[in-house]
This record gives sequence, C-alpha cells and structure tokens, in this order.
Amino acid sequence: MSDLKNQKRIAAAVLKCGVHRVKLSEDRGEDIANAISREDIRGLIEDGAISAKPVQGVSRGRARELAKKRGYGHRKGQGSRKGAKGARTPSKRTWIKKIRAIRRELRALRDSGEIDAHLYRIMYRKAAGGQFRSVAHMKAQLEQISGRME
Repeated sequence: MSDLKNQKRIAAAVLKCGVHRVKLSEDRGEDIANAISREDIRGLIEDGAISAKPVQGVSRGRARELAKKRGYGHRKGQGSRKGAKGARTPSKRTWIKKIRAIRRELRALRDSGEIDAHLYRIMYRKAAGGQFRSVAHMKAQLEQISGRME
C-alpha cells in the first residue's frame, strides 16, 4: 500500500475522529490512494472501505476487583490510608452508629420487659449525654444498677 497519510487525515476530519481511529480497508488500497477529495473519501466511507474504529475506554475491571476486596476488609492497612482517622470516618458518623445501636438495644430491653419505662428513660438520657462507650458498656452499667436495686 502506498502512502495514504493524506487520505487518512481527510477521513479523520470527515469522520470527526482522530487519525489513529481511522481504519482503511487493505483490499481497497488502490481506490483509497486515488481518493484525493473529501467527496471521494465520503464515497469510500459509504462503501465501507474507510471506517472509524470504536472509541476505546478505560476498563473498570481492576477497580471493581479492588473495591470488592475492600468490601470485606482487605487492602485497608496503614499503607493504604490517606487522611486522618476523623477524615476517613467523621466523628459524627461514628457517634450516629454508636447511639443508634445503644438506642436499639434499649428499646429491645424495654419491649422484652427486662427494664421498665422509667429506667429506660434514665438510660436513654445517659446515652444521649455520651455516658456509654458501646452497647456492652451500657449493659455493664445496667447490671450494676440492677445489682444495686435488688
């Protein structure tokens, strides 16, 4: 095939794509070499002698694989972290997670009859004041209170 640089450039302009995406048919090399005007190129594009390769994207496959691993806790060590503890999980989000768990447990205890409404209200207010580190801590405090009551 002779030098078809010019034809490729014109075809790229007509197809509205880059020169590297222009695909020239190898068996129609003679016709393409004779095409010197934009009109000739348009005719060859219609015939299928010249076409544009599809746009090549960037695969998300590797990213999905990493995200899946992070989903079950891998690849989250010290070396993978950028940003402080409070930036990765804001303190407000941590508080919300903790208080919801404590309140859920308090409701369950009240509904099952393990604690009465009065004690529920006291413990609820203490939880809101940040008295308990966790559900386990709250239960330990409840044990102490119920031990004193008996």
